[in-house]
Parts: sequence; structure tokens; C-alpha cells
Amino acid sequence: MSNISNKPFKILGIQQIAIGGQDKTRLKKLWIDLLGFQYKSTFVSERENVDEDICGIGSGVHEVEVDLMQPLDIEKKPAVHQTPLNHVGLWVDDLPKAVEWLSANGLRFAPGGIRSGAGGFDIAFVHPKGNDEFPFSGEGVLIELVQAPPEVITGLSS
Repeated sequence: MSNISNKPFKILGIQQIAIGGQDKTRLKKLWIDLLGFQYKSTFVSERENVDEDICGIGSGVHEVEVDLMQPLDIEKKPAVHQTPLNHVGLWVDDLPKAVEWLSANGLRFAPGGIRSGAGGFDIAFVHPKGNDEFPFSGEGVLIELVQAPPEVITGLSS
């Protein structure tokens, strides 16, 4: 294992929270109509089996995104509705270094590697369960590491 105190990356803050349900209409009523989050866009992906509305609160580097997700096909995987709190996204200053270092230290990542996410940023998912090769995991929680853009790195690094 590498020296834990010499991480070549820094987690900067919460980027998003993703919430799943069978029908995002009720989620929108709560998060947009009642709580006042602002609708930003919709993302649909057959590969990810998701139809999601991307909402936000706050501004600039302090904006937090809430993704309201429903499956395109309730019978297919991933089943974005089966865990109401689907995942938590964390801003990271150097995603490739984070994935490399965390993997070398036994953290299991979900299949798919680093790829472009719904918000246009590169992402990688920490698997919710460990295995023999990678014993560390999200301990039941799917965690999305999100490459922070320069303005977020600057704004959240102080």
C-alpha cells in the first residue's frame, strides 16, 4: 500500500447527489416544486438505462447538483430506481491520478473506467462492494468521482 498521507489528488467537495425512483415525476414535485431546486437539463442514456433530470441549487463552485433518475426499462440493469439514494458524486482535482492511486490501494471501481458523465465531466464510479482483488469499496454506497474543472479546483481548494 502507498503512503496514505501522500495522495496525488484531493477530494474538493460534493458535486452531486443522485436519487432514483420508478417515476421521476414525484421526485420533480419534491425537489423542484417544493424544495426549489432549479431544473437544468435532461440526460437520457440507453446504455446506463436512465432518464434523468439534472437540477441544481447554489451557484458557481458551490452549486450542488441533484439528479432525479428513473429507468428507461424497469426490467433492465442498471436499476437506477432500486436504491433511492443512487449515488453521491465528489469533485476531485485529478481524476486519473485518483483512480490510479485508489486502485493501487485496493479500492474497487465499477466497470467502465473513466468516461464522460451526464454533466460533461469525466467520471469514474467506486463500486459499492469489494472483492478479493479489491477489498475496499463504497461500503454499500455507489460513489462517483467527478473531474473538477479549473474554476472549481481554484474555488474549492482554498
